[in-house]
Amino acid sequence: MNEHTDDVSNDNSGLPTAKGAEHARRNPDEWVTGDQPMTEGQASYLKALSENTGEHFDSDLSKADAAKRIEELQHKRRGGRPKRSVESEQTDG
Repeated sequence: MNEHTDDVSNDNSGLPTAKGAEHARRNPDEWVTGDQPMTEGQASYLKALSENTGEHFDSDLSKADAAKRIEELQHKRRGGRPKRSVESEQTDG
């Protein structure tokens, strides 16, 4: 698999999602590498989310700030609704 897609997959919206995002629940402000530039996977996903929600894409965010912005735009994309559980998504189809 090429390095640009190793850390992303797709969700039901057709937008890529960061692998492990469901399991990465630590506060980004506590990440040891949070002040480093965002990863290519974060940048790709954040750009797609920004386009999808009509928001500005900032390519200069840190890993931690990108994670927080992704969370914010995911919430906006869902219209402020709580995130659906994996179980309900599996039974909706």
